[in-house]
Amino acid sequence: MSGPECCSNAPTLNPSSGSGHVEKLGGLNTYLTGPADSNRAVILISDLFGYEAPKLRKLADKIAAAGFYVVVPDFFYGDPYVADIPERPIQVWVKDHGPDKGVEDTKLVVEALKSKGVSAIGAAGFCWGAKVVVELAKPQFIQAALMLHPSMVTVDDIKGVEVPIAILGAEHDKFSPPALLKQFEEVLAAKNEVESFVKVFPNVSHGWTVRYDVNDPVVVSAAEEAHQNMLDWVSTYVK
Repeated sequence: MSGPECCSNAPTLNPSSGSGHVEKLGGLNTYLTGPADSNRAVILISDLFGYEAPKLRKLADKIAAAGFYVVVPDFFYGDPYVADIPERPIQVWVKDHGPDKGVEDTKLVVEALKSKGVSAIGAAGFCWGAKVVVELAKPQFIQAALMLHPSMVTVDDIKGVEVPIAILGAEHDKFSPPALLKQFEEVLAAKNEVESFVKVFPNVSHGWTVRYDVNDPVVVSAAEEAHQNMLDWVSTYVK
């Protein structure tokens, strides 16, 4: 997980962005949006830039508008990746913020949601977050999974998936190229008990769903299509 694709179009973080608010959930500072009394929740697990990315929060608000309680935890404890720090390249940052820790933290968030009366939970992971989601894709944790331009996810990871999963990838993505997504699709197709959906978006690159250039109509259109695919997926399986 290194290279320009993973770090391109870095967002300008804004702790005040979005129409929701931040409070503790499962021990983590978390952006919360949508009806708090909903029994359906969606956890958004960010890429390496963290939970203060305005486009990520905008997406959370969009999903919340459909009736979901949407939570975006700060899995990096106030330490998102910052590009252009020579003494702390991405390889070093990832060692401090491994997906394994993200998995354990998400389990605490899941328990906190259940304690609030939530009975159905979906989780969507972007880049770094996809590795967390695939490890949680078991019925005891979540009811539906989504991975968007995943990083570090392997074929063996996909073999362990037990809940409905959608995978949205980019035509130009060295972390999860279309050939790898095809392998994911083949593994999932052989799992008759698991509903799955795999889609490769043309003319876009890794990170496009939350780090798109607002001045590029092709990428904006693809991001909006992916967001609708997400909403359709959670509406179908998180209920």
